[in-house]
Amino acid sequence: MKKLFTTLCLLCIIVCTPLFSQTVDTVEVFSSKMNKTIKNVVVLPENYNKSDTQKYPVLYLLHGHGGKFDEWVLRTKKSLPQDATRWQMIIVCPDGQNSWYWDSPVDPASQFDTYISKELVKYIDNKYRTIVSPQGRGITGFSMGGHGGLWLGINHPDVFGACGGMSGGVDLRAFPGSFEIVPKIGKRYKDDAGLWDEHTILNQLHKIEPNTLKIIIDCGINDFFYNVNKRLHEEMIYMNIPHDYIERPGEHSAEYLHNSIDYQMMFFYKLFNAHK
Repeated sequence: MKKLFTTLCLLCIIVCTPLFSQTVDTVEVFSSKMNKTIKNVVVLPENYNKSDTQKYPVLYLLHGHGGKFDEWVLRTKKSLPQDATRWQMIIVCPDGQNSWYWDSPVDPASQFDTYISKELVKYIDNKYRTIVSPQGRGITGFSMGGHGGLWLGINHPDVFGACGGMSGGVDLRAFPGSFEIVPKIGKRYKDDAGLWDEHTILNQLHKIEPNTLKIIIDCGINDFFYNVNKRLHEEMIYMNIPHDYIERPGEHSAEYLHNSIDYQMMFFYKLFNAHK
């Protein structure tokens, strides 16, 4: 499997290897904001190369803390290539480098909000036959990636028409000493609570305008992020923000995630096809 993800050359050289009749690409995309290249996996549906005109929606799928760009196809969801064909979408898995998918106010090498919402989306739209509109883009992820999916979706509704989180770290104030958050934000919670407030999903909800963004959230009831996800759900109900919310038995585990992603892909598929 390692050969599948070997990058042959430098910037934006693409490696294409058939897998179960689908195609998995590893691409390196240069970030001007960070002045470095970032690896990404791109999964194309089986029929992508059988037509030169059909355009596809794109689901951006973010990994959790400690993961990397090939986490999904190598370990978490090995059936992702078949899923791309089943749901008729391109799936893009960027490397998030424990960034929490913000633009860090203190680390110029960790500017992943700009990278994903602008630089990567532009690259994918230029390289592949995509639906170039928010109605053709969704973003979600697991754990840190669940935080990132909601952060990027809420803050960039002009880019993503739908967003989600699976077992997401949606209120990091509850975990102030964990997950390498302090090096990315720049200060400890007790030293600058306001800065942490600004980087909390729960405090982004006022940005959501009616009828602009479709949202899905799920979390296992035995997950250490369960309480913050339930609170997010309750806040969204209070603010009358439409969303899908699912809680089911499960922990913060690959087993739970493997089940969760199937429901989320179906959610995005239905939204993508509603605009056809």
